Amino acid sequence: MLEINNFSNEILQDISFKLDIDENLIVLGQNGAGKSTLAKVLCNLLSNPNVKLFDKNISSFDENTRTHLINYIPPKLEIFDEYITVFEYLEICAIGEIKKENIEEIITLLKLEHVKNRYCATLSSGEQQLLLLASALIHNAKITIFDELTANLDISRIKGVFDIFKSCKLEQKIIITHNLDLAYNLKYKILFLEEGRVKFFGSSEDFFTSKNLSEFYNDSIKFVDNHLVINL
Repeated sequence: MLEINNFSNEILQDISFKLDIDENLIVLGQNGAGKSTLAKVLCNLLSNPNVKLFDKNISSFDENTRTHLINYIPPKLEIFDEYITVFEYLEICAIGEIKKENIEEIITLLKLEHVKNRYCATLSSGEQQLLLLASALIHNAKITIFDELTANLDISRIKGVFDIFKSCKLEQKIIITHNLDLAYNLKYKILFLEEGRVKFFGSSEDFFTSKNLSEFYNDSIKFVDNHLVINL
């Protein structure tokens, strides 16, 4: 269970919501709405006494325990050694003991076999995003927060990511995205931020209505054959 109560800072204003242990969440909102700031607050990258994780204040956990419980996947791969390979990077991401064959399985799942011995610094932006997903699968925290994971992926890769998000390979997921069609078809709970405030928190069914899309996206989105597309 994840809960935040009446949190405010220079970007977010009076943020409160609660996720039960079996609920996944999509975080939506325009650029600058506070989505990434919220993610960092939830996983204690920005200190916050107003967040409870499994009924305990998140700041009460030591760093090792907290990393087992919640993991933040940033929008961009950050490496501190340009000569580290993909396989070596995934070994570092593992918490506790993990067999090399388990890493190989994840590399195969994400179709990264052709880059596993390449240096991370040489990967394309899309390959780096998939490596971030692989690191999340290796890490396997109780809650994983993805910040714009699909931003640089082509359509076929997005379908593969969608399938993983719909599977049980990760326990509980919070996904920040601008991809409304992905959000709509995942059917997760929705939180919509506007200028640092929660404007909607509830079910996917209640959020994805013509009225809400018109209000939140200024008639720029429409339904076509049960998908959301830009209304050009």
